[in-house]
Amino acid sequence: MANTISEEEIRRAVAKVRHPEIDHTLVELGMIKDIAVRDDKVILTMALPFLGIPIKDYFVDSVQEAVTKLGVEIEVELTEMN
Repeated sequence: MANTISEEEIRRAVAKVRHPEIDHTLVELGMIKDIAVRDDKVILTMALPFLGIPIKDYFVDSVQEAVTKLGVEIEVELTEMN
C-alpha cells in the first residue's frame, strides 16, 4: 500500500536541513525550488550556486535523508541558481 504524503509534510522535513557553513536552512536560502509528490515518490528540485559546488553531495544526501525518514522515495533534481 502506497504511503500518502503531502507536499507540506515534505516541506516541513526539508525545512530542517541546514547549510553546514551558513546559519540558515536550504529553504531559507532559496535552494529548494519545487516539490512534486507522485504516488509514493517525491521529486524535489534543488538549486545550487553552480553545479560543481564541492558540497553538492552533502546537500543531496541531507535532503534525501530528511525525506526518506518519512517513508517515501525521493529523486533530487539539480539546477543552477539564476
